[in-house]
Amino acid sequence: MSARAVAPALGTLAQWLSYLEQLHPQLIELGLERVSEVARRLGVARPAARVITVAGTNGKGSTVRFLELLLSAAGQRVGCYTSPHLLHYRERIRIAGEEASDPAICAAFAQIEQARGDISLTYFEFGTLAALLLFAQQPLDILLLEVGLGGRLDAVNLVDADLAIITTIDYDHQEWLGHDLDSIGAEKAGILRAGRPAILGMNPPPPRLLQLAQSLAQPLLRRGVDFDARVAGSQWHYQESSAAVPFTLGPLPLPRLPLDSALCALRAVRLLGHDLPVPRIAELMNTATLAGRFQQLAGRVPIIVDVAHNPQSAALLASRLAAEPCAGRTHAVVAIMADKAIEPMLQHLLPRVERWYPAEARTPRSATSRQLVELLRGLGAAVEQGFDSVTAAIDAAEAAVQPGDRILIFGSFYTVAEALEGWQARQAEPMV
Repeated sequence: MSARAVAPALGTLAQWLSYLEQLHPQLIELGLERVSEVARRLGVARPAARVITVAGTNGKGSTVRFLELLLSAAGQRVGCYTSPHLLHYRERIRIAGEEASDPAICAAFAQIEQARGDISLTYFEFGTLAALLLFAQQPLDILLLEVGLGGRLDAVNLVDADLAIITTIDYDHQEWLGHDLDSIGAEKAGILRAGRPAILGMNPPPPRLLQLAQSLAQPLLRRGVDFDARVAGSQWHYQESSAAVPFTLGPLPLPRLPLDSALCALRAVRLLGHDLPVPRIAELMNTATLAGRFQQLAGRVPIIVDVAHNPQSAALLASRLAAEPCAGRTHAVVAIMADKAIEPMLQHLLPRVERWYPAEARTPRSATSRQLVELLRGLGAAVEQGFDSVTAAIDAAEAAVQPGDRILIFGSFYTVAEALEGWQARQAEPMV
């Protein structure tokens, strides 16, 4: 279908997104040949003077958020591309701290539709090209790109990174990335470029990832070898040990977002030559938040929403709950995609949850509530029934809580999005 044929019916962003969802026969098709050719036609393969690409199983979005705040505070004009979004598609594209407008995104989509000809693009590839188009139209000092899936064959990898950051490696998306950590790490290492610096945020990295990084990156900066964090109570110090003279910065407050992400971001900012005063770094670390990452909402009892959707992120969520215990019981609403490692995720949270409310997310990919009920009961968890929606499960949890309790909602971006939509709707209801 040509741009001339579809353009009259595609006046809104919602209409464009609906069209993109139907455009390609597969939701995911890894590979750079198609998207790179359209990028060449558009002239967007180099949309900014400097590019940082962030890959990893977990912590990518938080790392990008810290980088955005720190680099902006250093006087840089920053563009950010992240995914997925929670409530609005425009969350994915930020320029100088502001989300792209619906009309600007629609205009970019129309330009891509015209340029692609008979080349088929996935939803994510179309969105990546739209972001690059909008970035190319702006005077940016630096561009931050979050990998969507893997690294080597992900659409953002059509842009050569000046600095590559790989946050963590764990099991997720095995059907695409491989069934062992070496294979997964090698896929994520695809964002590395020969002779350009890289930061590895895990210690130790999988052997194959380390081998590839050592052969390509210059310099290679590794957590636990070249830089690290020293935590003491509610504070931490940033440390560099590979320099001729060891460097320490702090004390800094423990951030609300993962410390691992803060550490990688701070190392990257220093590598780029930006030295911010410690009070300014502390302020940014203390206030940095990201929707859906241990986000706390006001309600009759505290409500925590978290997009944790694999075992590693579930373990981090469990540690956060342990660090911030409540006086009463924790009631957990959970909806998880069927292709995830569900049982290990639930096992991490079992010691931190007293009552469970399994639900189904608004996507065909969701595990059924019956599947979750059976898994939880098999693990010895307290669960009475399943629910056909996240909203219904939240309503049941809210009806059961007592003062001192809290509600946890987790399992996927779909789960948190439905929770946030409902919470915002309740906040907007008029007082009676």
